[in-house]
Amino acid sequence: FNLLHAFLIAMLLSISLSLLTGLQLLAEAVQSSTYNHLGAAQNAVDGNSESNYMLGSCTHTAGDDPWWRVDLREVHKVTRVSITNRGDCCEERIVGAQIRIGNSLENNGNSNDLVTAIGFILSGGTKTFDFKPVKGRYVNIFLPGTNKYLTLCEVEDEGRMTHDCVTLTYAPTSEINVAPNGRATQSSVNRGSTACLSLAQNAIDGNRQYDLLKGSCTQTDTESNPWWRVDLMKTYTIQLNVVVIHIGDSLESEGRTNPVCVKVSFIPAGGTGTFRCGGALQGCYVTLALPGENRTLSLCEVEVFGLPTE
Repeated sequence: FNLLHAFLIAMLLSISLSLLTGLQLLAEAVQSSTYNHLGAAQNAVDGNSESNYMLGSCTHTAGDDPWWRVDLREVHKVTRVSITNRGDCCEERIVGAQIRIGNSLENNGNSNDLVTAIGFILSGGTKTFDFKPVKGRYVNIFLPGTNKYLTLCEVEDEGRMTHDCVTLTYAPTSEINVAPNGRATQSSVNRGSTACLSLAQNAIDGNRQYDLLKGSCTQTDTESNPWWRVDLMKTYTIQLNVVVIHIGDSLESEGRTNPVCVKVSFIPAGGTGTFRCGGALQGCYVTLALPGENRTLSLCEVEVFGLPTE
């Protein structure tokens, strides 16, 4: 695993933009056209991330230059958009769509700031886009071109509400990555020529560079059951995370007896995996363990988002 990314905020679409737990259902969505009675715009903010269009929780447009827009009702500083592609067919249709955010309804909102363009997303897969805060009331998903269809199954965004000069955090979890303030350790360090480039602290240095030779990744020696652990220095409530991930307050067996958040499967080279725990877990230690013989654990950035537990 070249890059493991521990996040703690929920997501999902044929598009998924993360609105807060109550605001998501209050947001008003519209779109350029509607294909049939199953494809209403509001389906993308109904709190249901089902990606099978036939089950009635996705949107579906018809016609050229399709777009979908959500009105957040107030100006927000948006920092993250998560997209989960339609799962029952047509996964290639999302390619080329644009995420635009702003306060203008000129051109139906499709002239607002371009945040990013969307590439290929696996059928039913999720992709998260992180960016510097962009202020806006309207979030558009715009797919320019002829004979295009836009289908979104849930849209979620993350950010902060802005009222004049006062900024109020509205997200259900802190947006601050608490891992860089911690202390990292691991079962061993690669004994080869890259040993000095493979230290445990590299995984929480704030740098997502995934080339080991550039000095921002960890790497253990090849051994049985390698592990990496960060001590967050205080107890946090952690909702989402990233091998086997353990979270808790115990150092028994190097933290591997703490509750399991999730077991990680495949992550592409240089890719980022985001994983959901079964529920919120509390702890000051996050341990990533890789069971098995002759294994090497290498991490290029681990981010842990949570709230301090009183």
